[in-house]
Amino acid sequence: MKQFSLLLFPFLLMCGCIAGANFKYTGSERISTISIGSVPSSFPVNFSLFTSGSRQYAAYYDSSHQLTLASRELHKSIWDMSKLDSKVGWDSHNYLSLILDDEGYIHLVGNMHSSPLVYFRSTLPFDIHSMQAIHTMTGKDEEVTTYPVFMRGPKGELLFHYRYGRSGSGYEIFNLWDAGKRQWKRLLDTPLTDGRGLMNAYMQGPLLGPDGWYHLLWVWRNSPDCATNHTLSYARSKDLLHWESIRSEGVKLPITLEDNQLVIDTTSVNGGLINIGIKIGFDKIGKILIGYHKYDSLGNTQLFLARFRHGAWIHCQVTHWGYRWDFKGVGTIVNELLIEPPRFSSKIGTIVFGYHHIKYGDGQIVINDDTLEPVETQPIETTYPKELDSLRSPFPGMVVNKVFDAGNAPAGEHYLLRWETLSPNRDQQRQENMPTNSLLELVCYE
Repeated sequence: MKQFSLLLFPFLLMCGCIAGANFKYTGSERISTISIGSVPSSFPVNFSLFTSGSRQYAAYYDSSHQLTLASRELHKSIWDMSKLDSKVGWDSHNYLSLILDDEGYIHLVGNMHSSPLVYFRSTLPFDIHSMQAIHTMTGKDEEVTTYPVFMRGPKGELLFHYRYGRSGSGYEIFNLWDAGKRQWKRLLDTPLTDGRGLMNAYMQGPLLGPDGWYHLLWVWRNSPDCATNHTLSYARSKDLLHWESIRSEGVKLPITLEDNQLVIDTTSVNGGLINIGIKIGFDKIGKILIGYHKYDSLGNTQLFLARFRHGAWIHCQVTHWGYRWDFKGVGTIVNELLIEPPRFSSKIGTIVFGYHHIKYGDGQIVINDDTLEPVETQPIETTYPKELDSLRSPFPGMVVNKVFDAGNAPAGEHYLLRWETLSPNRDQQRQENMPTNSLLELVCYE
């Protein structure tokens, strides 16, 4: 059965001529790869890639599970390496998040799943060998942390957010980097979302849209069991401080389940909603589109689109598959369906909604822009050379993992990290024979 790669956004891809790189050609595209190092292939966990000015930084776990920070000059293929005092176990939640601030100081967070904050920062700009283990930001609500995200605010300010608490009982914290004092403080004096000890919000975003709004999409979850996701919801903000509904109704923070004006879809527990199956997209004029999946009236898993029009959310089922992804339980699950954000395709001239399905393969639904009704199914378009998805390892059950550049590559240049692993194993060490370690590569293309 087909299984799928892990994808992390945001993405921004590259390539210029690099001395010592391995080049090959596909049509008009030039692809190059630069080896970084050996990494575990027995489980997937997302790494991080960040391009800043003339340098590039990659954070990953090496073949001994050691946290490693690598750096190179863009015109060179040789990486400088620094090993940091943190080791990952087998938990696929423990991804890495990396960013450089405006002064060039490196910030790296990760290897956390309902555990104390793990935070490294350089004492010198751009210098991976000056990383210090700090493991605190504000000193409050940092003992049980998961899902770290660095992002930029509306004025370019450096922000960091994470979940405090555990699956089924937690809230979302936002911090702001004070560049003058070189220290973190709270962006909000209250959590953004709060499950009140009964649940927590699994979020997509905040994502800055073409309309100038930050968009936030989430489902609530009542317990660590992923089948307890429910109630698809949405809010937006111009400044990340003041939030409102799609109808411009103000929202008092923290956002809770009781904020009914934020609900898109009331699907209940065991209804087929899951946090990895919700996506924020935009139509031709930059209006928000919501893509997600849930069970239909027959109990099969289907794709749905939602759009706000004439004062209400309009929903449309766009597939009629005869297959149910009956997910449940705890730990990182094997994905049987991954979806892309719905978007306007200039090539097609209308909306497309892409998917990767364990039974029906890769494809995209062509959508009528006015009615959201499905028109036809086509092969999926990719923003990168499709051949990168082809497996090289002969070991059974392997998948391709890709992480895209979260930094600022030179114009017209694109980068991603690529490596191959087995699929998740509910965050437990496998006992059977393991594949050999995988090669982590920087992939560049024009």
